[in-house]
Amino acid sequence: MTSPLDIFAPGLLKDRVVLVTGGGRGIGKEVALAFARLGAHSVLAGRHQDTLDETAQAVRALGVRCLPVAMSIRDLEHVDGLVERALAEMGRIDFLINNAGGQFPARPLDISDNGWRSVVDLNLNGTWNMTSRVGRHMVDNGFGAIVNIVHIYSYGRGGPDFPHSGAARAGVVNLTKSLAYHWARHNVTVNCIAPGTIETAGVREEEFAASDKDGYEELVKAEIPAGRLGRVDETAAMCVYLCSPAARYINGADLVVDGANYLGNWVPILDPE
Repeated sequence: MTSPLDIFAPGLLKDRVVLVTGGGRGIGKEVALAFARLGAHSVLAGRHQDTLDETAQAVRALGVRCLPVAMSIRDLEHVDGLVERALAEMGRIDFLINNAGGQFPARPLDISDNGWRSVVDLNLNGTWNMTSRVGRHMVDNGFGAIVNIVHIYSYGRGGPDFPHSGAARAGVVNLTKSLAYHWARHNVTVNCIAPGTIETAGVREEEFAASDKDGYEELVKAEIPAGRLGRVDETAAMCVYLCSPAARYINGADLVVDGANYLGNWVPILDPE
């Protein structure tokens, strides 16, 4: 199977530095590997050192440097420490991929106050924590590209299975546009990618498994106009594109990458009461 990443020229991002949050698995891991194949060094941030180390080993095998750091984007001391260490060891940060996030499917009245605040803090505040620190460095350098990975639940149809995450990620979309207006004059781009349902272990383990329907994955595929789940390399390719020279005049945009899922019928994970 041809990968969408094959279209990029070898060495396209040679000696650039990308920081990827949630870089130990799933989309984040594929993003790190995609940038590595094109010559970029990487800083990987995530909660679990073991998965980060595994991804770092695969990245280094491609002939580039990689710094894996276990941390929480919700913790400002962790964020400050990560950015300071990245700059000390890598010299600069050219690209930031805000991929870290998380949620759990739930009916609205089943979400506790703590559950709501945790999801909003991770997805919205965590994105701000990273972006405000790295963005300052990029503005000072006069160059950078930030990509915020959200979800199609961020838009007008809402997120029926994820009220907390949908609200938080809608905030990220709005933040993206606000920052783009200010930072474009400093040659820094800030854009969003909104994937649909991507075939990752996390989606299957944390979302599909929670459904009250048998054969939920097949039901989802049947309702996606493209007839399949998205691949991680398709999302990674969009990250590369938005950080490439071809996208320097794209700023404040949000790209939906979902096989027309947003335009089709959505199978709820949990039936409304």
